[in-house]
Amino acid sequence: MCITVTKDVFPLAEVFTISRGSRTEAQVLTARIDRDGVRGQGECVPYARYGETVDSVIEEILSLPSDITRAALQGALPAGAARNAVDCAMWDWEAKSQGLRVWDLLGLPAPKPEITAYTLSLADPAAMEASARKHSHRPLLKIKLGTADDMPRLEAVRRGAPDTPIIIDANEGWSADVYSDLAPHLVRLGVKLVEQPLPAGEDDMLAEIERPLPVCADEACHDRASLPSLKGKYDVINIKLDKTGGLTEALALKDAGLAQGYGVMVGCMVGSSLAMAPATILAQGVAFTDLDGPLLLAEDRDEPLKFDEAGVHAPKPELWG
Repeated sequence: MCITVTKDVFPLAEVFTISRGSRTEAQVLTARIDRDGVRGQGECVPYARYGETVDSVIEEILSLPSDITRAALQGALPAGAARNAVDCAMWDWEAKSQGLRVWDLLGLPAPKPEITAYTLSLADPAAMEASARKHSHRPLLKIKLGTADDMPRLEAVRRGAPDTPIIIDANEGWSADVYSDLAPHLVRLGVKLVEQPLPAGEDDMLAEIERPLPVCADEACHDRASLPSLKGKYDVINIKLDKTGGLTEALALKDAGLAQGYGVMVGCMVGSSLAMAPATILAQGVAFTDLDGPLLLAEDRDEPLKFDEAGVHAPKPELWG
């Protein structure tokens, strides 16, 4: 088996801003597995928040022995971007080598379209109102916040999209006091969910303060080992392949989370259709789906995922799986 990795850059359609900074492009890594004339591929997004760089993730991928199996991979690399790209490439290779789809290998029905959120990045209130108005036809909007002055932004988004369901992502940007002040207004404005209002590791207060709407663990939840630390603080977990280290662990985390009473959201980093493709299997039947990465790009992969009024569709085999 030959494992290779390349860096790919996809320009964004617009500048994308969250509480930690802005970007104009998505830098991703594509892992490819070639064996017996069959190629499998997977994509990951190295994320500085988790101590990853493009170079460090490439090094992890290339450190793997050529005879590694998917089962052995789970212990060979930690949960994170490198393992994700290789794990998903292995699933793709297994499906193509057997002439099946990945969901066939898993004994699951073919994925149906899932309604996905569309993300509005952090900006001044006027810009966010205009963006909300432009995208008010979408079935679900996700709003990036995370500053001490977010109330005007919230009001502006609601003016722009008065009837659209909204979820909020603070990206660890609020304090407990700021969140407590904002929470009643989130309810008043019809917000359905708030993601990671407090920094991971500084979120014990969530077990003590009132949670009038569901609170979702994002940066605080990576894989199954994260679950014990979330108890009493969160109502929903956001599962991302780049955090779990691939589809294998993501499916196990979904099952474990549901068994422990958590709602499930399936999210993504800003990447191409190849990164989202495995997550369409994971997203089946979850409370919230946020797989809009390709919609934020100016360019995408060949054979991109289909997005329409029904939601995000399962990938064609030419793309993945």
